[in-house]
Amino acid sequence: MRNPVLPAATHVAFLRGINVGRAKRVAMADLRDLVAGLGYLDVRTLLNSGNVVFGIPRSNRGDPAPRIEKALVSRLGVSSRVTVLTAAELGAAMTTNPLASVADDPTRLLVTVLARPADRARLEPLARQDWMPEALALGTRVAYLWCAEGILASRLLGAVGGVLGDAVTSRNWATMTKLLALTEGSTSTPGRGRPA
Repeated sequence: MRNPVLPAATHVAFLRGINVGRAKRVAMADLRDLVAGLGYLDVRTLLNSGNVVFGIPRSNRGDPAPRIEKALVSRLGVSSRVTVLTAAELGAAMTTNPLASVADDPTRLLVTVLARPADRARLEPLARQDWMPEALALGTRVAYLWCAEGILASRLLGAVGGVLGDAVTSRNWATMTKLLALTEGSTSTPGRGRPA
C-alpha cells in the first residue's frame, strides 16, 4: 500500500540585498530552479528582488533558510541572508498592522522581516522613541516602519538597520500584499517551479 502524499506547507523566503545595483545579480528563473532543486514545491517568485513562495512537503524537516543560503553560494556564487516565514506568519503580519490608520502610501510603509523572533527585543528601545513624522511598531516576526518622507530619507530605516544589520530585510506594503495573495493561491504541487 502506498503512503498518501501529504500536503505541503506554504512558506515565503525573503532574500536580502540581491539585484540592488550591479551587486548580487540573480535571475529569478535561476532562483526558482535552485529552490525547486532543494525539493520544495510550487516555487514562484515575485518581482526581481528575491521573494520566493514555495511549498515544503510535510516529510521535509529542518529550516529552509540555511539550505537556500548555502545553495545560493554553492550554485550561484551569491551570498545573501535568507529569512523564511510561514504563510500563517505572513498572514498574521498583514492582518495585524498597527500602522494601518497612519500609513496612506503603500510604497512608504515597510514591513521589516526579522531573521529571528528574538530580534524583536532588540528593536524595543527604538519603538519607545518618537520618530515623528515617521512611526515604528512591532509585530511578532516583523516590524512596521512608516517612512513618511520616503524610504531614502528615512532616519528610522537607518536606525533599524544599525541595530539589526543583515538580520533583517524589508519589503513595502504593496509587495507584501502581492506575496500574501500568492500564498493564498498556492497549490503546492510537484514540479520544477514556475514563475509568478
